[in-house]
Amino acid sequence: INMEERKGAITFMKNPMTLIGPEVKVGDKAKDFEATKKDLSDFCLCELKGKNVVISVVPSIDTPVCEEQTKIFNKEASEFKDVVILTISCDLPFAQANFCAAKGIDNLIMLSDYKTHDFGTKYGFLIKELMLLARGVVIIDKEGVVKYVEYVPEATNLPDFDKALEALKSL
Repeated sequence: INMEERKGAITFMKNPMTLIGPEVKVGDKAKDFEATKKDLSDFCLCELKGKNVVISVVPSIDTPVCEEQTKIFNKEASEFKDVVILTISCDLPFAQANFCAAKGIDNLIMLSDYKTHDFGTKYGFLIKELMLLARGVVIIDKEGVVKYVEYVPEATNLPDFDKALEALKSL
């Protein structure tokens, strides 16, 4: 696994942070990764082969910005046929299950990267200083090719939903 470090790749509350792992770029073949579902069962990206996938990456669902990002993608998910939306953070699956129940989040798959940081290190979203995921969006087409990537420059800001949804519509 490529454990390269990208110092100052993003900021968190205006402080420069280091991202672990390679930067994912449009045109890359999407790497398989494993994570944990909110019911503690295992998840593998390979389960979604042949589907368009949006990966919404958040530092913690227990914050207002992450909550808003998750709600927006949950709402938008219902507008698109043939798209699977994943929200991934390092929150414990129990907290994610409580969050989804409390907020009525039911159109997406909630995943936790807490155990192995497999997603964070393969997709270059793991913040070394915090061991949380940076905020961003990755869109993968049915052929398993990355079609859109955003590493939000300041982790406390929302991603560019217009650009992400535009990329989604073009699939």
